[in-house]
Amino acid sequence: MKKEAMFYEAFEDHVICRLCPHECNIKEGNRGMCRVRGALRDEKGMLRLYTFNYAEVSSLAVDPVEKKPLGRFCPGTLILSAGSYGCNMKCLFCQNYHIAHEDPETLFITPQDMLEKVRQHRESIGLAFTYNEPTVWYEYVLDTAQLIKSEMPEKKIVLVTNGYINPEPLKKLLPYIDAMNIDLKGGDEFYRSICSGKMKEVMDSIRLADEMGVHVEVSTLIVGERNSDEKTLTEIGEFIKSVNPDITLHISRYFQCYRMSDPTTDIETMKKTYHTLKKMLRDVRPGNVTSEEFRRITEN
Repeated sequence: MKKEAMFYEAFEDHVICRLCPHECNIKEGNRGMCRVRGALRDEKGMLRLYTFNYAEVSSLAVDPVEKKPLGRFCPGTLILSAGSYGCNMKCLFCQNYHIAHEDPETLFITPQDMLEKVRQHRESIGLAFTYNEPTVWYEYVLDTAQLIKSEMPEKKIVLVTNGYINPEPLKKLLPYIDAMNIDLKGGDEFYRSICSGKMKEVMDSIRLADEMGVHVEVSTLIVGERNSDEKTLTEIGEFIKSVNPDITLHISRYFQCYRMSDPTTDIETMKKTYHTLKKMLRDVRPGNVTSEEFRRITEN
């Protein structure tokens, strides 16, 4: 569904999207980097920015909250989880590329309809926006979160995100969010060369969410030696510690996916990463590993 977007500036022959740090300059008929926000003229001939994935749902399932991953937020519970399509990063290792960078089939589910689905799934603690990047689904996420919180304030709203969003829209959304898992993918060079983003802006989102009282956990996919060097791990660990030493950091093992052909991250690299980060952080949790591999990684 096409809906006028929030957070943009319109000019005679282009618009500038202010939702995320890319701040795409979009000419009439074109779309931004996320593929879901584009410039068109309205019935009066005014150039406007529209979002094209409003209420378009590509994925809907009930998941354990630990799968988000959230390790210290309502453990042992289930949560209804929804995703759309599009993303404002271009990670070469994207694990959900079929909805982030392709055009999947979708169901049209309005915020009111999604509220009813939350009601129907009584075993669920609320709703998680996940699978693709939820910040490029901004208007729908905001409308739906506001509606659920007004009708069922006891229900939890979760965001699983790359954190690549400007402060103004994030501040508007955070009062309706109970918990977030935010990716902190690596150092700035890793972001630029592998993900088409910047590290600082993600760090700013993590700090802002924590300051506004949201339960925050962080995830880092360990891609071999690309982001497990001492400098990168120290930067990640010391930053998280400076924000809140109680933040849980999930370190996930990379497997070949999408456009990244690097070999699977070996267990010794995961072990080194774990023990380096444990010197700085209270709660580091390996993921994407078997129980035996978990034991090997975490043993002294």
